[in-house]
Amino acid sequence: MTQSGALDNSLNSVDLLAPIFKASGDPLRLEIVRVLQRDTFGVLELSQLFGMRQSGMSHHLKVLHKSGLVEPQREGNAIFYRRPLHLDNDKPTDLTIRQIFEAVDRAPLPEQLQEKIRAIRKQRADQSQAFFSRHSEQFREQQELIAAFDLYATPVADLIRKRTRKTKWQAALEIGPGEGGFLPVLSGLCEHVVALDNSRDMLAKAKRTCTDNGLSNVDLIEGITDVLLARGDAFDLVVANMVLHHVPSPADILLDAAALMNNGGCLVISDLCRHDQNWAKENCGDLWLGFEPEELTAWGAAAGLKAGEQLFIGLRNGFQVQVREFWKTLLPIR
Repeated sequence: MTQSGALDNSLNSVDLLAPIFKASGDPLRLEIVRVLQRDTFGVLELSQLFGMRQSGMSHHLKVLHKSGLVEPQREGNAIFYRRPLHLDNDKPTDLTIRQIFEAVDRAPLPEQLQEKIRAIRKQRADQSQAFFSRHSEQFREQQELIAAFDLYATPVADLIRKRTRKTKWQAALEIGPGEGGFLPVLSGLCEHVVALDNSRDMLAKAKRTCTDNGLSNVDLIEGITDVLLARGDAFDLVVANMVLHHVPSPADILLDAAALMNNGGCLVISDLCRHDQNWAKENCGDLWLGFEPEELTAWGAAAGLKAGEQLFIGLRNGFQVQVREFWKTLLPIR
């Protein structure tokens, strides 16, 4: 390469970096990037967080998007924003973006901003809980509009049984057991099982399932993961079947699961891959239209978990289910 060519490449790199530094030169934009560390927010939610008009927030998001610091995510008729999923360490622009994220993440969020984030999560949680309260009697029928229980429960059970050949599970947690259909599997593989759900109606159904199946080693607890964290509970196995798309902050489920797991513990998740079928929000109470596999991998890594086996199941109605496992320590996975 000639000296002139090398100079041209250097200038092109600088030209590509300039929008990133311009976008990150504003304190408010850095705050926006910071709150998107694990969360995905819409324009109205971000306007609420930072106390500004939607038009002003839209301008800042446009600048951030153009620079590559955020990317849009369509959820039905609404647009949400998140940090980019794909960053290549070999590209100067992506390396710069990653360094900016690492720098802003070192600074803790102000308590006032954390309180506003908690308020938004509560709004989402209330919306989901209200749906299940209204439709608890039709829960199974509505969920099977998307995926029949056995289509995801069977491969999850097979994966756990395969791991059981080498790993003995003493205590297991199922987050969001619904009607309790998966509890007989966990009860038969683990000495003690905790089923955690924030819906009293769903727990009542799960209790009937336990009674009908004679499950004597299952404790049903109403609440969220904070309840178990406060008690100091610890588990060898955590399972979340088709739960993440119903919770206000899916990334926090992986973070809390990691905190609740013993060393060598395993988290198994089944959930929808990203889709565009917006009717699922109204008919099934979904808060999110599925997830990119890279999102779950990134959330797991942020929680200190190593991704293990993954399985993808295509359904005739256009949905796709992903079954994922994450380990708290680096274990040989075969």
